Amino acid sequence: MSQNIFQKLVTLVKGGATQAGEAIIDANAITIFEQEIKDGQSNLDKAKKDLTLVMAKSMEAGRKISSLNEDIARHEGYVEKALNKNDESLALEIAGKITEFEADLQIQQGAKDQYDTHIKRLKSQIKDTQQGLDKMTRELTMVKTTESVQKASQAISSNYASSGSKALSAKESLNRIKARQQETEDRLVAGEALRTEFEGESLEDKLRANGIIEDNSGASSVLDRIKAKQNQSK
Repeated sequence: MSQNIFQKLVTLVKGGATQAGEAIIDANAITIFEQEIKDGQSNLDKAKKDLTLVMAKSMEAGRKISSLNEDIARHEGYVEKALNKNDESLALEIAGKITEFEADLQIQQGAKDQYDTHIKRLKSQIKDTQQGLDKMTRELTMVKTTESVQKASQAISSNYASSGSKALSAKESLNRIKARQQETEDRLVAGEALRTEFEGESLEDKLRANGIIEDNSGASSVLDRIKAKQNQSK
């Protein structure tokens, strides 16, 4: 086998593997998308937790700054008292302590400024990320709904296509039932027609049908007859 053919076979296998991998991804796209959202939310929750630690550090630095400012102010007062007593040596020693406080203050202030800058940036990033995740969650709901509707539609189409012969058979059964019922109805009508033709209507029935004689069998006829008797007896 030549090297060129071997290279092409390798490329073909790679292409097939790529297509298979893409097919798997496409088949599980919603599951992957949902997991990505969950992973993003998990990372965001961790970032929020980390942010609280940074905010705590900033608060701690703020307390140290306040304490150092109080120490500086108090020791400046000590310097003034030492000077008032003309004890410049003691005043100088106290001033040296103040320089230590001020150096520590500068460090703490720098740390707090860094914390606050980091906090501001993190809050902005967390806000933007949360909005993005909320949007993706809404999109997930819509694509899930769309997927369900499409699956239902495909199932209906598939069942209709696969049961075409069954549907045709059911339609034929319905037509046979209707035809049998119509045949029965026709036979009943025909039987009634034959009975009338062979037996014929009685003369009295024909007279009643033509209004020549009255039908006295009804309740109205009975009531009229009783009223007539009462009128005669008066």
